[in-house]
Amino acid sequence: GAEPTTSEFTVIMHGPKLKTIEGIVMAADSARSFSPLEKFGQNFLEKLIGIEVPHKLLERVTFVDTPGIIENRKQQERGYPFNDVCQWFIDRADLIFVVFDPTKLDVGLELEMLFRQLKGRESQIRIILNKADSLATQELMRVYGALFWSLAPLINVTEPPRVYVSSFWPHEYHPDTHKELFLKEEISLLEDLNQVIENRMENKIAFIRQHAIRVRIHALLVDRYLQTYKDKMTFFSDGELVFRDIVEDPDKFFIFKSILAKTNVSKFDLPNREAYKDFFGINPITSFKLLSQQCSYMGGCFLEKIEKAITRELPDLLGSIGLGKKP
Repeated sequence: GAEPTTSEFTVIMHGPKLKTIEGIVMAADSARSFSPLEKFGQNFLEKLIGIEVPHKLLERVTFVDTPGIIENRKQQERGYPFNDVCQWFIDRADLIFVVFDPTKLDVGLELEMLFRQLKGRESQIRIILNKADSLATQELMRVYGALFWSLAPLINVTEPPRVYVSSFWPHEYHPDTHKELFLKEEISLLEDLNQVIENRMENKIAFIRQHAIRVRIHALLVDRYLQTYKDKMTFFSDGELVFRDIVEDPDKFFIFKSILAKTNVSKFDLPNREAYKDFFGINPITSFKLLSQQCSYMGGCFLEKIEKAITRELPDLLGSIGLGKKP
C-alpha cells in the first residue's frame, strides 16, 4: 500500500492460549520447524513474530501473513533478503493467497518479482479482492476487470486463477452492496481452504514426485556436461577453455537434445540453459563423478532409485491414499 503496512512476517498457529512469540525464540525452538530461518540473519528474525491462538482450524493449518508489497517508491532497504524469505515460505506452502486492496492495484517490480517466484505453482494461487463492500457495483466491476488486466502478463496460464471478491473481516457488510455474493465468496474460500487441508497428503506426495523429476533431469544434464567434457579433453587441452566452450553453447554439443531422447523427459521440464553457467561457476565440473560410477553392488545406483520412486513408489503411495488405506 501507499502508507506503511505490516512490516513483519506473522505466523498464526495453534496454541493452548493467546500468546505472542518473538522470532528469535521461534527460530531457536527446533520443534517448531522455523530454525532454518536463522540463515536470513538477526535483522529478519526481529521482523518475524508468532501468534498462538486456541482455534480449532489452527490444529490443522498454519497461516503466514507476509509484509505488504512496496510499489509506489523505490524498493526500500528492508534490512534482510525479502524475496529469499518469501521463497522459503512459498516452497512450504500448500495454498498462496495474494490479497489486493481495490483502491491500490499498482503492479510494479516487487509484485512482478513475487509472481516470478510463484511460477510453477499457479494451481496453488488464489487472488483475493478485499474490501469489496467499499465500492459501488459499477466501480467494483471496473476494479475487477482492471485487476485481471494487470495480472494477465504476470500469470502465464490458460485458466485464470480463482479470484474471491468480498470483505474478509467479522463486521457487517456495507449497506446497499451485494451482501449475498460476498457471503457466498467467503464460504467458497473456506471450502477451498478446507479442500486443500483434506488433500494435503496427496499434494505433498505429488510435489515430492515433481521435485524428484527435476532432480533426475538435473542429474542427467550434469552427467551429460561431464561426459562431453571428458570426451573433448586431450592431453594437451586447457580444461577451463574446453569447458567454457561447452557451457557457453551447449546446443553445439547436443547436451539438452540428448536428454530429451531419454524416456519420461518433457521439453517443458528442462531448466534454463543460462542457469548452468552460474551453477558450474559455483560447482566446478571436475568435482562431479559420472552417474555410471555412482553405483554399488549392495546399494544399487542413485539414478535407478530416483527412477523407481518416480515411476512406482510415489504413484503407489498416492494410490493407497486414494483407496483409503493408511500409507
